[in-house]
Amino acid sequence: MKKVLIIADGILAKHFLERVVSVSSDSNEYTIVHYKKRTLEGISFPENFKIHTFDPTSLEKMTGVMKRGYFQVMIAVRKKADALGSYKIVRQFDKKVPIYIVDRWGLELENKYLTMIDSREVVAFRLADFVPNTPIYAQNIGLSVGEVMDVQVPVGSSYVYRHIGGIEQKKWRVAALYRSNELLLPTPGLMIEPNDNLLIVGDPDVLQDVYKSIKRELGQFPQPFGANIYSLIDMKNMDEERMKALLLCAFALHEKLNSKKLHIKVINPTYSVAFNKIKNLAADDIDITVDYHNTLHEDVYKSDMHRLNIGLCVVDKQFFKANMKMLFNAEIPIFKIGNEGFENIKRGIVFGGNTDDIEKHSSIIFDLSAQLELKVQFYDFDPDSENPELAEHFENIAKLYEKEIQIIKSGEKNPLFGLKQDDDILQFVPFYSSFLKSKIVSMFSEDLNRVYFLLNDKYQLFLPVLE
Repeated sequence: MKKVLIIADGILAKHFLERVVSVSSDSNEYTIVHYKKRTLEGISFPENFKIHTFDPTSLEKMTGVMKRGYFQVMIAVRKKADALGSYKIVRQFDKKVPIYIVDRWGLELENKYLTMIDSREVVAFRLADFVPNTPIYAQNIGLSVGEVMDVQVPVGSSYVYRHIGGIEQKKWRVAALYRSNELLLPTPGLMIEPNDNLLIVGDPDVLQDVYKSIKRELGQFPQPFGANIYSLIDMKNMDEERMKALLLCAFALHEKLNSKKLHIKVINPTYSVAFNKIKNLAADDIDITVDYHNTLHEDVYKSDMHRLNIGLCVVDKQFFKANMKMLFNAEIPIFKIGNEGFENIKRGIVFGGNTDDIEKHSSIIFDLSAQLELKVQFYDFDPDSENPELAEHFENIAKLYEKEIQIIKSGEKNPLFGLKQDDDILQFVPFYSSFLKSKIVSMFSEDLNRVYFLLNDKYQLFLPVLE
């Protein structure tokens, strides 16, 4: 939780505090120091706001407040003497805390941890926007409809140590990157580092999701694809053992992952003991839907994915093989179950291949592995390939998430032959459109991800690749 100190006095400070309260995050803790009641009059503060009433230029009274330590300090007061006095006291206690001062007087203060906000300049620029035949300059959020956003990338973000070219940017773009007060124009090979600031532009609604994605921490999968898990039971074409295995895996994933709801859809229902058992599984977070009209086709399936906000679909190998096109077009991760029990999975397996596709999903791989408590193994099948940075990328991500990873150099022996004998693996596979074609061509590929079918009896997670 980040602690923020706000020293406030006057009508501008009152409007500022009203705005802070309206957009305040539960992950922040605010301390307000003021000395006139009218500054806070009419404002209802949540529990994460602590209010102190005294003169902020009093060293004795500020001592107790400053002992708490702050992530940043904001000063918005009416009098110049109060601004300077409170600033000097804060600096006595913390030389490096970022301080933001609303400057009405042209203060001459210089410090690399100080940001001066000239209120006169802000108003002048905004007013100039209304003068005809003059350029319009974006203030704060571009045109004030949310199409421009400045986002700081936190240390634990899934975007850290990823190349900009490896990030899917649909209806939005990274327009600029700021690092250590330096502007870097984005290129596909530019890697994002912790505490970089991204200037992103695009559809306002999309940017809200991108913001959450950048800020999200480990343990959110199946987000960002969706909030829920989905599995389909075809009672006409599945025997009881297949249905049982599929349901057990779906329930286990729903229990272990950060999913809000598990949706089970039953098609071709048969009035049997098994049918009644499935219907009785319904609960507050488990939805059982029966389709009596047998309307399983691609449009209906894809509609279910969007309508139900599905982020992960659980299938068995027979259903996957028979419906690959439909599953591919759903554009969400597909979890295919293996022959052995779900509880046997201990390792997450990643094969080096197309750098962009594997790198794009690296945070998802670690997220899921962390939630399922899997050890991650990265197979560098050809250490002398032109993409040696991929293994380094996975090592960086592992350190970021404090997750164990084993880099296996297998330049001579194909690791598939050994893994075919193991029953404790979950293979992460980029889901290519080429999988829908003949397997004969894939057999001659040097990318081990394209011969995924050699591990068809194992658990596999197919991650969508939009080509």
